[in-house]
Amino acid sequence: MKSIFELELSVRDYECDIQGIVNNSVYQNYLEHARHKFLQSIGLDFAQWHIEGKDAVVIRAELDYKQSLHPGDRFLVRLEVVKKGNLKIDFLQKIVRLSDDTICLKARVSSVVMSNSRPLRNSIFFDVLDEKGIEYHLEN
Repeated sequence: MKSIFELELSVRDYECDIQGIVNNSVYQNYLEHARHKFLQSIGLDFAQWHIEGKDAVVIRAELDYKQSLHPGDRFLVRLEVVKKGNLKIDFLQKIVRLSDDTICLKARVSSVVMSNSRPLRNSIFFDVLDEKGIEYHLEN
């Protein structure tokens, strides 16, 4: 399946460690920023959801580091979405270096939408995707 969202970013010097490569924790920031930009692009306002008592929270993150990014590297964060049962939303993400089209990281980030410390059905998210004709995977 083709990515439904892409965000181009570049590595800033301060994101790198003494080895001259992006610190492993920074990759999670890249992934989160892309997820937030995706939500904005489909009209979901994270702050408004919070005001309404709904919060999307990460419950699991699996990251496979493949290649390192270096200062100045330009890259894409690509995103796909998976509906897991009635509660979970999985974001499949890749970070791809633009200079050579190398996959630097693959990730699966699982989220649920919570209200009053209880999970809500994921239909409140997937109804928006359906309305906009955005493709996603189904997994049980």
